[in-house]
Amino acid sequence: MTFKTFDSKVLDTILEKMITTVEESKHEIFEIGERCRQDYDSLINELEEVKSTVAKVIEQTDELETKSKFARRRLAEVSQHFRDFSEQQVREAYEKAHTIQIQLSMNRQRELQLRERRNELERRLHSLKDTIDRANHLVSQTTVVLNYLTSDLQSISEAIEDAKHKQEFGLRVIEAQEEERKRISREIHDGPAQMLANMLLRSDLVEKVYHENGMEEAIAEMRTLKELVRDSLKEVRRIIYDLRPMALDDLGLIPTLKKYLSTIESYKGSPVITYRHVGEERRLPTNYEIALFRLIQESVQNALKHAKATEIQVKSELRKNSFIATVKDNGVGFDIHSIREGAFGIVGMRERVSLLNGEISIHSKIGAGTLVIIQIPMQLDLEKEKR
Repeated sequence: MTFKTFDSKVLDTILEKMITTVEESKHEIFEIGERCRQDYDSLINELEEVKSTVAKVIEQTDELETKSKFARRRLAEVSQHFRDFSEQQVREAYEKAHTIQIQLSMNRQRELQLRERRNELERRLHSLKDTIDRANHLVSQTTVVLNYLTSDLQSISEAIEDAKHKQEFGLRVIEAQEEERKRISREIHDGPAQMLANMLLRSDLVEKVYHENGMEEAIAEMRTLKELVRDSLKEVRRIIYDLRPMALDDLGLIPTLKKYLSTIESYKGSPVITYRHVGEERRLPTNYEIALFRLIQESVQNALKHAKATEIQVKSELRKNSFIATVKDNGVGFDIHSIREGAFGIVGMRERVSLLNGEISIHSKIGAGTLVIIQIPMQLDLEKEKR
């Protein structure tokens, strides 16, 4: 295999362009969010005015209904004793009843229009609120990307001295990014995107049911819509958790693994997942915690996606000089010798283990399940720390 000479200045130029592009994207997203906030504030004011007007129209309608009741009663009295009233009195009774009825009909029509406008404004506000939240999230994400680009990635050219290793590492990074993007894109498309599309159809259905069948059936549809929103939120949180569980920074490796595995097990159709830790539950260096979590996560995900297992057993053990993790499933297994060269999941796991000077072994046979053993050396003076 031959490698071309790689100029680190090219990487710096690429990074500068990436940073500029991300900064411009962040600014555009921020502008979109600001415009949405302005529209949101304007619609809030309009909604308050519409609600106030609706209240006044309802009050007027109630007054007109009372007047209409008296006018109809007067008209009935005139009709029953037609001979006792003059022609002028009869005409006035009819005209008054007719005028009040017209006013009442117009008020009811106006009330209906105002209610529809109010519902439309509330739907638009909800949509704008969702857009604002997403814009805020994207701004936050682009800020993280900018921090990453301006710190960690800019030191790559200095950290990698050998040109061959630089090129190979760059290809690995790009491949990993593309795989991660495809995975996230697929999960969002199959999960939240489908749910959001369904919610949009459901929201139209709620409006249609309201006009055709009344409020009660519309409320029933809204309950269904609420369940869809809850499921969508749960799916989004799961994707976010898979990307980077915040508990890893706050609580450490062991509590995060417990939470992650219990969360995975709670999904419908997932196999039974058991987890046991042997030894002291204590914080490890950050790079070890991240790497170990990703290694165990990848092993469990492989079992979930490919093994068709009904049970997955995860065990971790902290010793004085090492950390050992095993992931075992009772799935269909596979022929280790037939693994295609360059399968990035396994290659990525081996590279992570190699960076930590550890060892990974995978044992599997067709029909006999799979066992992954990860061993990472550590120099931890546990007895000294206890004292």
